[in-house]
Amino acid sequence: MQSNAFYYAHACADDERQVIDRVLSELKTATGNLGFLYVTEPLGAQLEDILDQCRTVTGVEHWVGAVSSGVCATGVEYYERPAAAMMIADLPANSFRVFSNIINTLKPYDAEQQQWLGNALPYMGLVHGDPSNPTIEELIKQLAARTATGFLVGGLASSDAAPGCACVISESAVSGGLTGVLFTEAVGIRTGLTQGCSPIGPVRHITDAQRNVLIQLDGRPALEVFKEDIGSELANDLERVAGTIFVGLPVMGSDTGDYLVRNLIGLDLTNQLLAIGELVEKGQDIRFCRRDTTSARDDLIRMLHHLKGRLDGPPRGGVYISCLGRGASLFGDDAGEIRHISEELGEFPLVGFYANGEIFQDRLYGYTGILTLFI
Repeated sequence: MQSNAFYYAHACADDERQVIDRVLSELKTATGNLGFLYVTEPLGAQLEDILDQCRTVTGVEHWVGAVSSGVCATGVEYYERPAAAMMIADLPANSFRVFSNIINTLKPYDAEQQQWLGNALPYMGLVHGDPSNPTIEELIKQLAARTATGFLVGGLASSDAAPGCACVISESAVSGGLTGVLFTEAVGIRTGLTQGCSPIGPVRHITDAQRNVLIQLDGRPALEVFKEDIGSELANDLERVAGTIFVGLPVMGSDTGDYLVRNLIGLDLTNQLLAIGELVEKGQDIRFCRRDTTSARDDLIRMLHHLKGRLDGPPRGGVYISCLGRGASLFGDDAGEIRHISEELGEFPLVGFYANGEIFQDRLYGYTGILTLFI
């Protein structure tokens, strides 16, 4: 299937060998110079062989992508079973560059960048990261600072493969770092982010904390404030808060009320403490959030309406990266999340995956969906 020089295909089968054969049978006549490939975990071990096959059949040399527990394409979502979603784009010459795997330093990147654009900066990037790298958030910030817009979009692979096994694509199957593709302004792009959790209660001020443990909020025991904000029904049955209540950390300088969602990882009933999945400091603000299907759907539609208003016509292609905590577990088993995109924007070539963390601007998010449109 194609749309204005963007081609895509997807397949799911019990036989792993049939998946890529089916996808490539639809794309063997596609023309382009950049390929996006997302595969589920059963295909991860064959990733390098799959890339060789993709190059042989399509003639496309440049590839990016990731391994995930779930992949998606226009109107469909596939989880756990052998599946793949592939898109081939025909972009202007010299308008993009697939960069080498960044594991711990950007020095090799800087040298490659100088050869490509000299002292000019790329406009933005679409990236995929290996979640096993403990410095991945810092690498994201450093790479974003090397773009003209300070903007990256992308996500972390969600494969359960053993450490060192390839889970991202930077021309070849690699592991351990940050990979992806950079674009110049010659490639028209629009992006949007939608949250999967809605704030509850007021913004709270951290008055005492140690590392990732909240001790006091607004001068009161953290757990006491938490129970007040979540309401009596949940406060009287705290075992139910897991997977329902989260912590939102407001993004400094945001004029849209943006926030990063982090997990609650422990409650200390004796000492009235809360442990969360992020290091925090005294003086920061937080807000508790609830994972809610209705609010997630409403915010997805809001984001799609906003993007639609920034388009002059149908998108040529797109990449959608959503959190593993969204998808079927939040929107139902009928590909509800991905179908909303087609309902609001029409059908166009779209591929993507369900991530272990989503990248937007220079930050790592959770429980969000990020849509990148090529126009």
